Amino acid sequence: MKFPSLVLLMLAVAIHAAPPNIVLINVDDLGYGDLACYGSKVNDTPHIDRLAKEGMRFTDYYSASPVCTPSRAALLSGCYPGRIGFDVFGKNKNLPVLFPGDAEGLNPSERLLPELLKEKGYATGMVGKWHLGDQPEHLPTRHGFDSYYGIPYSNDMGISVARKDYPPLPLVRNETVIQQQPTQAALIERFTEEAISFIRANRDKPFFLYLPHIHVHLPHYVMEPFTSNSRNGRYGAALAAVDWSTGAIMDELKRLGIDDNTIVIFTSDNGSRTKGEGGSNAPLRGHKGQTWEGGMRVPCIVRWPAGIPAGTVSGELGTAMDFTPTLASLAGHDTNGLPKHDGVNLLPVWRGEKDASSPREHFFYFKMAVLQGVRSGKWKLRHAFDAGKNSDPNRLELYDLSTDPAESRDLAAEHPDVVKRLVAAMNDIRKELGDSRLGIQGTARREPAISPNPKPLTTKDENYPYIEPIYQLDEAG
Repeated sequence: MKFPSLVLLMLAVAIHAAPPNIVLINVDDLGYGDLACYGSKVNDTPHIDRLAKEGMRFTDYYSASPVCTPSRAALLSGCYPGRIGFDVFGKNKNLPVLFPGDAEGLNPSERLLPELLKEKGYATGMVGKWHLGDQPEHLPTRHGFDSYYGIPYSNDMGISVARKDYPPLPLVRNETVIQQQPTQAALIERFTEEAISFIRANRDKPFFLYLPHIHVHLPHYVMEPFTSNSRNGRYGAALAAVDWSTGAIMDELKRLGIDDNTIVIFTSDNGSRTKGEGGSNAPLRGHKGQTWEGGMRVPCIVRWPAGIPAGTVSGELGTAMDFTPTLASLAGHDTNGLPKHDGVNLLPVWRGEKDASSPREHFFYFKMAVLQGVRSGKWKLRHAFDAGKNSDPNRLELYDLSTDPAESRDLAAEHPDVVKRLVAAMNDIRKELGDSRLGIQGTARREPAISPNPKPLTTKDENYPYIEPIYQLDEAG
């Protein structure tokens, strides 16, 4: 009578020893204070909050850039954007993100997270917003993903208020435009269905699903019933749609019996705009596009019932760059053999091991190719950018983030020893990655890939005709 129990025990051990599945959900422009589990009183996020109750919530997690293209490159590469040449764009190298038809893409010599996982037998799929190059040779299927379904750049660029020569927003399957200017309000449902289909198709082997949403980036096109039920306007409706999608994926993992050994990561590419549109970075200072905390410190939740203690909160310093070494090591990679990267392995922190701490000594705040600050422990030193009329980038400000996350009290004069130490750290990283404000090139920058004759993705396939835009973008989104 004991034999079946022994078999079940051995089966459970085998399941837990198997490489975990990975679902990485990356929201666009979600602020630190936008989720109920991070303090929001106006947004309803019960499914995301359940992730936090059943996993680990990070209080000090950072994107590697305050804008989306470089932050996404950092997430998938484990590198500061400048290390892989993905911090400035355009012919004049003066743009913060990629635009339709731009020549840049990730260099194929970079070993991205999906490539590393694929080498260890993972099925890899991406659904959603890419924004790392829209030329065929730059698309996800050329960088380790078995399949791709989504849009190649931000959802406002197909109907831009700034450029009238942009093409319609393309919906792409693998490397083919299957529809131009799809109805945006329906995209989250289509993306969620595609994500669930990928999970079902790969349930019997380890898989990596990357799901970067188009919400809550402007414009906010949201379907019912989210709009009518929102307590925070269209922004809250867009976030509620993301929450619904998260719940649908969690329910499917449980239905398939693979929930226990699946890592679900929920995070954001940068902070919220916080310009009266419904977003919040509270209690942090600043917004998207800035190196104040509100531009780069964002929500991060990691749930893995087989490996992470439920209901835990970590104040350890974590970044988007840490996912690559952490997840690659779980899959069996020796990350010491990778090209130089900037991520650290946070697995001991995830597991809640006794006395585990982040091995990261410094985190550097870059805006495009300009180094604007550094964090070490509780201290943050920054050049006085984005400080209004009296902004002087030569002036240094020091903040104790443990007691002053709003960066309201400059302590530089009181702690000159700390300032000196952090200035030295900034000068060291400048030697590697450069600083365009000071004319420093950097000795450890790698080049992106450049397409010789770039043009925006379009299609003339009669099976997928051009569709006139249904919506018109306005300031309200």
